Amino acid sequence: MQNIERDPAEAIYDFTVPATRPWSYMLPKGQVLRIVDLEGQQAVDTLFYNAHDHSERYSAQDTARMQGSPYVTAGTEIYSSEGNLMATMLADTAGGHDTSAGACSAESNTVRFGHDKKYMHSCRDNFVMELSKHGMTKRDLVSNINFFMNVPVEPDGTLAIVDGVSKPGDYVELRAEMDILVFISNCPQVNNPCNGFKPTPVRTLVWKA
Repeated sequence: MQNIERDPAEAIYDFTVPATRPWSYMLPKGQVLRIVDLEGQQAVDTLFYNAHDHSERYSAQDTARMQGSPYVTAGTEIYSSEGNLMATMLADTAGGHDTSAGACSAESNTVRFGHDKKYMHSCRDNFVMELSKHGMTKRDLVSNINFFMNVPVEPDGTLAIVDGVSKPGDYVELRAEMDILVFISNCPQVNNPCNGFKPTPVRTLVWKA
């Protein structure tokens, strides 16, 4: 884990993403994005796209392969579907962020929690709504990073979703290595402990290069 001191008053952008809602931002090369878990135990599903060619997007597989780990943390290099470096994680005060479990959806809610949960709001819904603002559709969705989500790999190889370890004020920080579109779904899930069963806001700040 790594902490970097920055003055929020010097940020060029400062926005609090409401609980359960989506968000997007064009982050130019060299600028730094910080995502702050304001109240703790809040999963933040995150995707990255080349700002000038949306067909190039985050690759969970290449990112995990390049670093030899299913988790991302300070020092992780985030790679695209074309094998290009998209961003570098500079700081992480929580540790062990998942990039295997993907985003919750109507389908996964049904399978995991029952048919009556099918129509509950999901991260997939959030992503589809936000992607549409940039000319993309559900066909452009790929596996994402789940910042602050605790997903241990069990001895039999299955993934568990357990209580998050992030505390109020914990954050991750990324530097763009190309111009990127960043998408967040501030996870609305209330059926498993990834959000402590109570979705809460998160804060986004951006500093110049």
